[in-house]
Amino acid sequence: MDADRYPVTAIKYTNEEKKSGGGVENPTFEDPSNIEDGPHISKVVGEVEEEEREQWSHPIEFLLSCIAMSVGLGNVWRFPMTAYENGGGAFLIPYLIVLTFIGRPLYFMELALGQFSSYGSVKVWKVVPAVKGVGYGQMIATWSVVTYYCSIMGLTVFYFVMSFNKVLPWSVCDYSSWADDNCVDASSNFTFNNKSRSSSEQYFYNYVLKMADNIDDGIGVPDWRLSLCLLFSWAVLFFTLAKGVQSSGKVAYFTALFPYVVLFTLLGRGVTLPGAEDGILYFIIPQWEKLLDPNVWYAAVTQSFFSLSVGFGAIINFASFNKFQHNVYRDAWIISLADTLTSLLAGFTIFAILGNLAHELDTDVKNVVRGGSGLAFISYPDALAKFTWTPQLFAVLFFLMLFTLGVGSAAGLTGNIITIICDQFPAIPKIYVTIVICISGFLLGLIYVTPGGQWILDLVDFFGGGFIIYVLIIVETVAINHIYSYSSFLRDLKFMMGVNLGIYWKFCWIFFIPVSLSAILVYSLVDFNLPTFASKAYPQVAYTCGWILAAVALGMVPVCFIHALYINDKSSLSNKLMSVFRPKDTWGPKRREDREKWEKLKVRHGEAQGTA
Repeated sequence: MDADRYPVTAIKYTNEEKKSGGGVENPTFEDPSNIEDGPHISKVVGEVEEEEREQWSHPIEFLLSCIAMSVGLGNVWRFPMTAYENGGGAFLIPYLIVLTFIGRPLYFMELALGQFSSYGSVKVWKVVPAVKGVGYGQMIATWSVVTYYCSIMGLTVFYFVMSFNKVLPWSVCDYSSWADDNCVDASSNFTFNNKSRSSSEQYFYNYVLKMADNIDDGIGVPDWRLSLCLLFSWAVLFFTLAKGVQSSGKVAYFTALFPYVVLFTLLGRGVTLPGAEDGILYFIIPQWEKLLDPNVWYAAVTQSFFSLSVGFGAIINFASFNKFQHNVYRDAWIISLADTLTSLLAGFTIFAILGNLAHELDTDVKNVVRGGSGLAFISYPDALAKFTWTPQLFAVLFFLMLFTLGVGSAAGLTGNIITIICDQFPAIPKIYVTIVICISGFLLGLIYVTPGGQWILDLVDFFGGGFIIYVLIIVETVAINHIYSYSSFLRDLKFMMGVNLGIYWKFCWIFFIPVSLSAILVYSLVDFNLPTFASKAYPQVAYTCGWILAAVALGMVPVCFIHALYINDKSSLSNKLMSVFRPKDTWGPKRREDREKWEKLKVRHGEAQGTA
């Protein structure tokens, strides 16, 4: 093995990097090799205790893959939608607070866990075997999200193909096909009455989705056009994942960088439209009374998790393919900052366009268009229709951007599921697992391309993408910082990267995250409202299915706890209980030399505590 490529010594940092690496709290760096007692341990990687784990070809591929996963449709589609539904500017304050004190610390914690252990999101729980069910619960939540996520990608493929028409089909009303008397051309700049509906909106709901007014009689059959687009999305995802991080890392160069070119172009056009300032003011001026609504804070936390992909296990999985001393501390700051700025960029773009729509329709911004997943497929196409110079070109670029954003995020989420299965069944070639996962995802995704598919999408998003992750994150944080202990985790981080973390991290991990999330969850449950779609209630059977999904995912925690007790080889129940709340013997760095140094560090750490 190449000694220069796999060094065990810590990464060296310049003074400038040290100064800029802290943000809220500047760390100090030390060489972890200083903990060795004697010269008998080589600084070159030797033999490994088990099969060598796949690694990223280059650190920049890891960084770009994380950015591509975090900066995705959650920023361009879900963030503006969630802000729109929670009072615009009133949502920004809790969102930024949550990102600073919950989202970013959790992101770094998951990166560090994956890199330290070189395990996926299930096996990483060798650190606290009692809560291994968190990993399986996250896998179910991830699978729930990724199936509907790819259906959104399918919509972008449909719009991408339609953008090659001589006239953008959503820019003018087609009264013979899908438009009614209230339809107005999206490409026009005239003022209409408040009963009017943009052609972009009617095109999306009436022609693309053929959306049902209710699902009391079922969700209908899949639309063949959208089914083909969904199939194409899963095919691209398969080829992205076929060779693991070696192939997905190369794709990330495009998926992480290209979207910014298009977003800035759209923002430049959006702010020049009449009424754009009203939309932007709605976005940034808070409705202060909304800050007292726990549901707004709940939405901010859920959006933070969804946007950063925290709590889904994908971050742990990505980091597990890193070299042991890679500086994930720096990466966590870069990625979280890029994610925040991209969300704000998308928000300013969307609300500038919504302000223009409100101006044209002579109504308030909050009444201009329905929320839901259609926001990005109505507001953005409206802006594209108003481009006076080659709108088809910008439409093609925009929907290509949306698709690449989707590929980056979906590849990270789906790759996590594949890793979990391959870790549990290492004899099965990864390519076969990838094929089965992609085919299964396509078949499940057909639900979302039916007339009632958007109803099911919002339902699954509520129970699978929000509620489940919320609870699992609380368990995850308590398990690492209170059961395994903050001091042990801090020791591991210092050994791995030579970094001393400050009071900011201790405050967030030990106190703020578990307490604040628990408090918001309790208040949200007390003031709990079942989800609706377009202000209409779901059939009772739909709510039942949502609760079953949540129960199965959350039920993994107690089920796996009981299983851990059952397979434990201790004689008494008390000893079994003590054992499952302690790390397994196989927990720790994967490479033999790293593990030997780490074992020495633990001994010294114990001696220091004993003499204190």
